Parts: sequence; structure tokens; C-alpha cells
Amino acid sequence: MSTPSETEATTVVETFLAKMEALDLDGALALLADDIVYQNYPLPADRGIDAVSKTLRGFGKVMTAFRVEMHNIAERDGVVLTERTDILIGPLLYLDIRVNGTFEVRDGKIVLWRDYFDVGESVLKLLAGPVRRLIHRA
Repeated sequence: MSTPSETEATTVVETFLAKMEALDLDGALALLADDIVYQNYPLPADRGIDAVSKTLRGFGKVMTAFRVEMHNIAERDGVVLTERTDILIGPLLYLDIRVNGTFEVRDGKIVLWRDYFDVGESVLKLLAGPVRRLIHRA
């Protein structure tokens, strides 16, 4: 396995997130290795492309739009660190959460994707989501 150049790994991650924003799930999945490990920490990890695909398709059932506001991105030796705000929008959903992500890229594919976020804040925002969505529409 080869370690990508710094710009190559960053480009893979940025392309992956752009495909997620475009709701191009097949395009996003194509950038993940077959043995991908994906974890929204502290929740259990999904292991393998089939498990990750199932999770991401599940998000699509409640979400009609997804945006990423990138605050910072850094890379060393194929490991890309992101500090971002993910915004999930659906008919009764408006969830904007601050996320720190770790992506490991090998041979042009993401082999590890781990996101860290404040679970308590996210639950409160989820519960308030329908009200926040109505206010956001106004």
C-alpha cells in the first residue's frame, strides 16, 4: 500500500464530502475502501463497505439535504483531520453539529472515517429539530 501525497489525501476527503453534499451516495461510496471502518464516536463502528452503505442510506431516509462547512483541514502521511460543521436537513430535521473528523487514506481510498461530536448537544438539537426547521423556513 502506498501513502498518498499530502494534497492527494486531502483531495480524496474533500471530494468524498462534496459527493455527500451532492447526495451522490454511490460516488461517495466509491471513494471508500472495501474494508472501511466508519465510526461516529462514541457509537459502535461500522466495518466494511456494506455496513457503511447501510448506515449512510439510512441517513438518506430522514435527510433531504446535507451541507459541510469546513473550518479547518490538515494532513500528514495520509491522515486528514477536519474541523467542520455538518448540517443535516429533512422535512422535520435541522441538525447542525460541530464535528472533528479523522480520515485515513490509502491507495486513493478512505480506509478509516471517524467523527467525534458532542452527543448531548446533538440529542437536544434533534429533539428541537422540528421547531428549528419551522423557524428556519420562516
